[in-house]
Amino acid sequence: MERTTLFYIVIAILVVQYLIHQLLEFLNAKQFGAKVPAELKDVFDEEEYQKSQSYKKTNYKFGLLSDGFSLLITLAFLGLGGFEWLDQWTRSFTEDLVPMTLIFFGFIFLGSAIIGLPFSYYRTFVIEERYGFNKTTKKLFFLDKLKGMLLTVILGGALLYLFILFYQWTEDRFWVYAWILIGAFILFINLFYSRFIVPLFNKQTPLKEGSLKNAIETYAHNVGFELNNIFVIDGSKRSTKANAYFSGFGKEKRITLFDTLINDLDEEEIVAVLAHEVGHYKRKHIVFNLTLTLLLTGFTLYILSLFINDPQISLAIGVSQPSFHAGLVGFALLYSPISEVTGLVMNYLSRKFEFQADDFAKTTFAAKPLITSLKKLSKNSLSNLTPHPAYVFVHYSHPPLVNRIRNLKA
Repeated sequence: MERTTLFYIVIAILVVQYLIHQLLEFLNAKQFGAKVPAELKDVFDEEEYQKSQSYKKTNYKFGLLSDGFSLLITLAFLGLGGFEWLDQWTRSFTEDLVPMTLIFFGFIFLGSAIIGLPFSYYRTFVIEERYGFNKTTKKLFFLDKLKGMLLTVILGGALLYLFILFYQWTEDRFWVYAWILIGAFILFINLFYSRFIVPLFNKQTPLKEGSLKNAIETYAHNVGFELNNIFVIDGSKRSTKANAYFSGFGKEKRITLFDTLINDLDEEEIVAVLAHEVGHYKRKHIVFNLTLTLLLTGFTLYILSLFINDPQISLAIGVSQPSFHAGLVGFALLYSPISEVTGLVMNYLSRKFEFQADDFAKTTFAAKPLITSLKKLSKNSLSNLTPHPAYVFVHYSHPPLVNRIRNLKA
């Protein structure tokens, strides 16, 4: 196996990213001993707070193990010529670009799924079970995994198939057609995720007539938000954690409430949470994020088109015979630092948008029920009340709870 400068750069990228990640995790873990913030002492007593801290410490230790194992497997696969072996093994079946690429990535996907399964199982049935969150049965757990794999194979395989065809047919301009394809797929998912994907995993039922539905519809009417679809999803069959989300556009626009949210919050608090979600829509956050995602996708594909045919990109992962599939993997690894930077920007904007959505809810409904709902949801999910600022900057798409409460009270 030929090892080039880019090969060692890939190794360095993986190691440096891991070390930075672990440093941030360590800094965050140092905060676990902090006292309950004054704004939250009415929610967390000492026993509950200690349970919250214990939950975070357990996840931190588990993360050290799982992340370290993942890095070692990746480095071993690279260092021992795993990609070269996989490339040669794939070529023993066919030299045709389309099936060769599909087999290559299919093997990587299957291997990753098998390696990750024990960690996912332990997190669900040991950690989440220990702290009272898990409601998933073993049958449902494995059925979810199977459905997820099949969905990835069907949708991901179809996208990859068309991606390869564009590369064959248009050569240097393939990135334009791939951009259109991926853009159409992103728009489709945004529009129809709740209608076509969610039912494969969860049951959705229209919110029953009653005071809650009336309160939601009254609020929506008052702020000029046309809403005909309010659904309840059976999230309780997997976890006690609660959530709500807005999806779709136009006639496909809908609000989805987890049944756990309805059980945990009172009526006014639920409307406040939905007012926050409506705020994202009214402030054009969804359109902005979608546009930015499409632009970043186009930029990434364009950069890919400049390097995909460079033999050095395949050699970066130890594959001696240049190929489209090896070039994709090599590019993804070499491009990952840029992805990290764009991720920082996206998270910064997301945190800013969360404050704006909170302000919208405060202005059009009320701050107090949103504050109490955030406190309850944080308590019930044992969320981190005192995250390290550096960890927040890199990883958080939402501001810490205390910051949101202070903003709502301002």
